[in-house]
This record gives sequence, structure tokens and C-alpha cells, in this order.
Amino acid sequence: MDVSEFRKRGKEMIDFIADYYESLDNVSPVSQVQPGYLYKLMPREAPETPESFEDIRKDIETKIMPGMTHWQSGRFFGWYPSNSSFPAMLGDMVSSMFNIVGFNWICSPAATELETVVMDWLGKLIGLDERFMAIKDDGTEGKGGGVIQGSASEAHIVAMIAARERVLERLQALGKSDEDIDAIRSKLVAYFSDQTHSAGQKATNIIGCKARTIQSDKQFRLTKGALMTAVEEDRRSGLVPFFVCATFGTTNTAAIDDIPGIAGATESEDLWLHIDAAYAGAALVCPEFRPLARGIERADSFNFNPHKWMLTNFDCSALWVADSSHLVKALSIEREYLPRVKGSTSFAKDYRNWQLPLGRRFRALKLWFVMRMYGASGIRAHIRGHVEQAKWLEEQLVADGRFEIMTPVVFGLVVFRIKPSLLPAHVNGCQDAANNANAKLVELINGDGRVFLVGTKLKGVDALRPAIGSSHGSSAHTALLFKVVGEYTAAVISGHS
Repeated sequence: MDVSEFRKRGKEMIDFIADYYESLDNVSPVSQVQPGYLYKLMPREAPETPESFEDIRKDIETKIMPGMTHWQSGRFFGWYPSNSSFPAMLGDMVSSMFNIVGFNWICSPAATELETVVMDWLGKLIGLDERFMAIKDDGTEGKGGGVIQGSASEAHIVAMIAARERVLERLQALGKSDEDIDAIRSKLVAYFSDQTHSAGQKATNIIGCKARTIQSDKQFRLTKGALMTAVEEDRRSGLVPFFVCATFGTTNTAAIDDIPGIAGATESEDLWLHIDAAYAGAALVCPEFRPLARGIERADSFNFNPHKWMLTNFDCSALWVADSSHLVKALSIEREYLPRVKGSTSFAKDYRNWQLPLGRRFRALKLWFVMRMYGASGIRAHIRGHVEQAKWLEEQLVADGRFEIMTPVVFGLVVFRIKPSLLPAHVNGCQDAANNANAKLVELINGDGRVFLVGTKLKGVDALRPAIGSSHGSSAHTALLFKVVGEYTAAVISGHS
């Protein structure tokens, strides 16, 4: 493909993408294919000779499209959103044009410096404390800074590595020998609640430390008291606590942990505090949500995903650290073929030392496009619109009378179940039967194909958890969700009679 054909085919693909978004309401949001469907349709080997663009395009429509779940559909309410936007797509196109491997400043100065700038922009937009900024208000270099990771899971691992580096540095400063420190590594303990994302457990598996899961309270939050009890128990057992994850908007319920209390505990116990705000962190662009995040200014690291609820195509996970020295020391490996810039490092950061891989894409471009083409006001309107829809859905479910709201609706997540009292006498009072009824409701809704959502379990209780947040959704889609839920709730209740 030469430049002339690329120009022609590129315009065709833009039309194809635009047509796809305009027609999303005409297709079921979830794929109905069976495992192995694509293998049966594909050749057993790659083609020996070139194939035409027309043939590839046809295969996208006839083979790939049937196996796609349409996350961008306004009728997709599963998990948490994975926002896309046309400005972000344009930014990704420019990134693909340059196709750099931006592991340090010399690779492409603009890539490094734009990331430093937009991460400070974004940090200020969500109200982060100045200690997380790469450049302070007076123009001097700060100790902290932000970096774009691929996912919150990567951010979790990177933050935990930095935390481990800090605690081992401090033990070394106390005169511990290398042998002592090696022995201590296996005694390090990280703390999570039973509502923390699975990324926490995965991070401990990767770095080789222990994980302590703490039971959340009745509001599904990690509390200071429960954390302190666990830390004290582990210290008495000869273990070395070093890391705590508090969540701002858990996956199951969008619950907010007791961040001020936990921050007090981590300060008194000298533990690294990481805030996982992967989903709900985007809401902090709206000042009215910031009181809910009181205490994050005391954290050591903070992470949220613009690719979830802030209009930026996957992958774009924003991680800030208050002191980057531990992270850089832990992940720095010098080689002759990786030259460093001499002099001021304010804008010449080696971001390869802030992440797990060496190479990295120019992801800052799409975030830059989004922040400029929407502006802060447009991003706030996007978030507030979804919160209004979630509140509306909550009101309709309550007014209907057949549903129990399981957790407060704060952001775009609504967690509910059929009231057990409405199930027949032989079911009412039996938790398994009530759970089966709500699981059946999820199955019927998704089998219908008009909308898609997922269920969850809250301390043994089955519930539905539609997440409102599609950048291509509207109040009409939320109204359709309520209509479908109502129809199949009647079927479930009558089916248990």
C-alpha cells in the first residue's frame, strides 16, 4: 500500500467507523457467538500472497463484527464504561503516524514533554494536591509527577514496587544487611479489602509479597479500625506491613473507603498509601464530588483511568506519585544504548523508569486532544449527565416498588435486586432461591439482546449492577434499560409462583 492508496483507504475507513457509530442502536450490544466460531471461519495459515483491502474489509463485516461486544453502544451497561470519543481517535491516529518508541526524552522530546504537561493539567483538573505535580506553580521541578500506564493493574504493580523500594531503603538506612533485607522481602505484607479490585492480588503475586484481605464493613468500605487490627496482628507475627490500597469507587458497588481514616493509619504506621480510583476518579473533574475524596492529598500514589469514564480511548491509565525517587530507583537499569540527558530533568524524564516495559506509545496525544476539544466544561457535562441518568434510574426503580437499592447511588452505578418479599412464600426467606431469582433476571435481560448488564454478589447476595457511562449513550437508552428490567422482573416473579 503506497501513500496514494493509503489516502483512499484511510478515508474509506473513517466512513466505515462513522457508519458503525451511527448504527450502534441497530445491533445487539453483546455478541451471541459460541467459543471457537472464528477459528472455523479462518484459514489455517497466513496468506502467502497479498490480499486486497476489499477482502479484508469484507471479513471485518462478516467474520469479526459478529464476534464483537459493542462497548460503545448506549445500550451497554456491563462492568464499567470504556469510553471512546472522536477526538481521542484522532489523537491515536497521529500517535500511529509517528509510531515512536518513547522510552526517554531523546527518543522524541515532544512525547516526553507533552506527557509531563498533560498529566499536570489532568492532576489540576481533578483537584490533586501540588505534591503530585511534576512542575510546581512557581515553575520549579516537583518531587512528584504523573505518568500514563496501560491499565490500573499496571499502575498497582508499579506503585507497589515503589512502596517496596521505600521500605527496603529505610531498613537499609537502619543498618540492616543485604542478607537481612533479602529475608524481609518474603515478610512484606500488602493490605486490601474484600472489595478491592483483583489487580491488588495480582500485584502481590508478581512482586512476591504477602496479601492480607480485610473484610469490608456493611457499606462495603475498608475502615481504619479493621486495617489497624490487621496491621497490628501481622506485626506481632513478625511480618512487615508496607502497602495499603484504598479505593475511591469500588468495582462491585462504587463504594468509597474510609480514606481519611486509612491515611491516618498509614501515616502512623509508615505504610505506603495507594488510592485506586480507576473508575470514579473521573468524577473529580466536578468540584461537587471532591469532598468525597477527602484524604487523597495524603496518599503516596493515586490512579484513575481516563479510558473508563473520561472520553479517552483505551489504553490510558493516569498514575501520580508524590515522590518519584522510589519508583525511579526501583525501576532504573542503565545501559550504554540508553543515553540520558544532562542538565535539568524537569521536562526530560525517562518514563521508562516509571513503568514496567521499556518501550511506550505516544499516549499523551489522545489525552491532549480530549482535554482541548472538550474543555473542562465539556468533560464535566459528560460526567454529570451520566450521574443524572443513574439518579433517574434509581428513582424509577424505587417508585416501581419491586426493587431494593443495595448501595447509595453516587456516580453512574446502580446496584439493586428484586425485593425478596415479592417472591412467593416458598422462596421468600431462602437466600439461595432469592439469589437464583436475581441471577435469572440477569440471564433473561441479556438473552433478550436489547441491553446488556452484569450481576454481582455482595456478601453472598446476588444483585444487578448496570453501569451508566457510555459516551454514546443517552437518557433514552437508560429508559430502555428500565423498561427491559421491568418486563423481565414480572416474568421472574410469576415464574416462581
